[in-house]
Amino acid sequence: MPTHIPTSSHTTGQWSLKMKMRFFGGKGASGFSANSTAEEVTDGIDATGLAAVVTGGASGIGAETARVLALRGAHVIIGDKNLAAGLQTRESILKQIPSAKVDVKELDLSSMVSVRNFAKQFISTGLPVNLLINNAGVMGVPYKLSVDNIELHFATNHVGHFLLTDLFLDTMKKTAQESKIQGRIVNVGSMAHFTTYPEGIRFDKINEEASYRPFSAYCVSKLASILHANELSRRLKDEGADVTANSLHPGFVYTKIVDHYPFMETTIMRFVKMISAFFIKDIHQGAATTCYAALHPQVRGVSGKYFSDCNLSEPWAQATDMDLAKKLWDFTSNLIKDTSLLD
Repeated sequence: MPTHIPTSSHTTGQWSLKMKMRFFGGKGASGFSANSTAEEVTDGIDATGLAAVVTGGASGIGAETARVLALRGAHVIIGDKNLAAGLQTRESILKQIPSAKVDVKELDLSSMVSVRNFAKQFISTGLPVNLLINNAGVMGVPYKLSVDNIELHFATNHVGHFLLTDLFLDTMKKTAQESKIQGRIVNVGSMAHFTTYPEGIRFDKINEEASYRPFSAYCVSKLASILHANELSRRLKDEGADVTANSLHPGFVYTKIVDHYPFMETTIMRFVKMISAFFIKDIHQGAATTCYAALHPQVRGVSGKYFSDCNLSEPWAQATDMDLAKKLWDFTSNLIKDTSLLD
């Protein structure tokens, strides 16, 4: 996943620490590092009886997250727009873990109708939901509007997950209350949230094509993911609900999400791929922070925080702006009720 090295002294220090951890295997306060894998950070954890919804679980980090959660005993529900790929992932998991409980349902996060249908199918069964992993995403796509007339990055990476989370909240609260097991919502963000448009989230220009920049649009959507988790956490605390909400940076991992970036096939990028083993994570490491935030006992009671390399981290300043988080919440709430606001 492409990024730029930030220049502020605080973030540069964070970057330096992460690079040292990456190169030398240094462990953070959690006891884990950038080199830790999803299996390692969940070793010894029994997730039997837990139900986990994983969006984008058919491939990449999502598939590894689904596999490891299933390995630890959780009943995993993969939501993915590529149903065939999801079924293949399910078969692959069952071959490795015959006792695994894995279901696959179609979910296109860029469509509010699809999101509502997915939630309705699941909720109608009366099954519990302990974990919601908002993992799916698109990156660097050419300018395009969703079926709901929303810029595709914002629609898929933020609005779809916002709506899905909203639809599952009552079920998650009820599950936590009845099971006495804290529910966890995990938003997969990105360190790239600091490279948005100069004015940040352009609420009045979400769909503007003239000044559209694919990577900036992606970064805006990931900033939104972090702000969403922060505001959701605040609201859950105010309610006294036993459900937490956190966000994270999974690390730099080459997955299908970068398929739309033409420079990935340039000579320079082919060279970068050759040396990337020094700082690029593999899939097993890329899913580690997600699995850590979803299952590890150290994260119990922790909410409204941002993780990187399986440790607490500090996001960019905009991502901690609670006024901006509330503005985004109100904007998105209105959006899912009335998409004509963007006309």
